[in-house]
Amino acid sequence: MTAKWIELFTGALAEKKQYKKDKARIDALPEPYAAAAKAMHRYLMYSGGITDGPTLITMYTDLADLWERAAVDGTPVRDIVGDDPVEFAETFAQAYTGKQWIDKERARLTKAMDDAEEGEKK
Repeated sequence: MTAKWIELFTGALAEKKQYKKDKARIDALPEPYAAAAKAMHRYLMYSGGITDGPTLITMYTDLADLWERAAVDGTPVRDIVGDDPVEFAETFAQAYTGKQWIDKERARLTKAMDDAEEGEKK
């Protein structure tokens, strides 16, 4: 019962545990894969905009999988991200649909325009 109350305020504990596991996997990668994965993780945290916990966890698990596989295979970093790492990261994030923080602002803007239009009709 206590865990449910805690999760009400902090989010799902299982998701937090999985996130920490995936972050530890990224931290344990050999160089240069660790640096590349950490940079991509940071970029996705700031630009991804996903607020849906399960979707976010899936994305970070897949990110750790991607860089672990690259490290095992010895794949050069640029062979993974190409010439434009920003485009790669954004394309990677687009594969994960979920609720984003910007959705609230899009709905707010649409409502404001609808309300303004109604005001013009009066």
